Amino acid sequence: MPSSHQAQPLVKITPPDWVKDAVIYEINVRQFTPEGTFSAAMQHFPRLVALGVDVLWLMPVHPIGTLHRKGTLGSPYAVKDYYGVNPEFGDMDDFKALVKEAHRLGLKVILDWVANHSAWDNPLTQQHPEWYDKDHNGQFRSTPWWDWSDIIDFDYHHPGLRQYMNTAMQYWVRETDIDGFRCDVAGFVPNDFWAQLRHDLSAIKPVLMLAEWESRELHFDAFDMTYAWSWNETLHSLANGKCSLQKLYKYYAWNEKAFPHEAIRMTFVSNHDKNAWDGTQFEQFGDALPGAIVLSVLGEGMPLIYNGQEAGNPRRLAFFERDPIDWQTHWVGELYTHLIHLKKRYSALHNGAWGARMQQVTNDSGHRVFSFVRHNANGGVLVLINFSPDNLTMTSQHDLYCGDYRDAFSAQPISLSCGDPLSFAPWAYRVLIKE
Repeated sequence: MPSSHQAQPLVKITPPDWVKDAVIYEINVRQFTPEGTFSAAMQHFPRLVALGVDVLWLMPVHPIGTLHRKGTLGSPYAVKDYYGVNPEFGDMDDFKALVKEAHRLGLKVILDWVANHSAWDNPLTQQHPEWYDKDHNGQFRSTPWWDWSDIIDFDYHHPGLRQYMNTAMQYWVRETDIDGFRCDVAGFVPNDFWAQLRHDLSAIKPVLMLAEWESRELHFDAFDMTYAWSWNETLHSLANGKCSLQKLYKYYAWNEKAFPHEAIRMTFVSNHDKNAWDGTQFEQFGDALPGAIVLSVLGEGMPLIYNGQEAGNPRRLAFFERDPIDWQTHWVGELYTHLIHLKKRYSALHNGAWGARMQQVTNDSGHRVFSFVRHNANGGVLVLINFSPDNLTMTSQHDLYCGDYRDAFSAQPISLSCGDPLSFAPWAYRVLIKE
């Protein structure tokens, strides 16, 4: 008889196979092209395939409320109709054509879903006012403490609301053949709702579920991937001299011990929130940006690219107005392309349980060079990143440091014995391949 003390798996769901080495790309349809339409966005898909992207995350495509709207066009996260399409972008046939074209090119599409709240003038406010959260006066209310005056919150104590939202999300999978969802402020919605939803969606087709939240429990029976918010915050602090590498060690210790290996964390240097409210990738990371990008792609986690990053977009894109991206070739895009090629070539760099855990390689840089190995029987990488504004030379006595390598960018061979020095310019990185 099995022991009652036998360890049980924490994760009870299985991601689709296509997630194993995937890279995710966020599209703000409003700003993605001068036209701001689904049809225009499709013209970029071959370029995104060449970049190495696998999953397209579309910010909400639903009609936007007008009551208490912010700006001229409003926030995509103020949903007026969960079954409709924002006429700015096209119609339902245009959206279905986008999904079909993405699939033809080998891309998957996930839709941004706003389950926590709706626009003030969503018809549900009239049809089912009991489904909404109320303040002390019995009036609809927005999420407390935040400036979200253009939306009002749902109350998930009501079975009817849960059924409505579940059915609406199934509709988009069945009718448009999307491949999953990015779920806005997922932690504000009860996890038992998400668990039931995941069960129901998986009966239709394999889906990818991404939670905009950072919680181990969401991985158990609902979500494949959660945001690595604390990773981003730590890298930002490092780039701005507000912390040492000790804080980054803390993140990776927490990630390895608290999160199951099957849990995929989304690592990013930008997204629509960071770009709009906190600054561009250049404002956020300055000279540390290349190293942050390297770590986001080659460390544990699925990397996210926010539209315009690869073009070196220098602006904070307007959130409530039209503000199209100026597309150009840029070193950021070239760096992402090269790193993604490595990620796909070496299985040690794959996502979640498909990939290898990071192993720390200690060195004598005084907690300025972050160094680690990810490898398996098929090869792997030694990554070293100087997260400091100093020129420095470091050595390591760690056995994972020693070996014969090939530089991932110059293709030049390099042999390292324990104690051999490596020199770094400020904020520089080295990626060494071990076959």
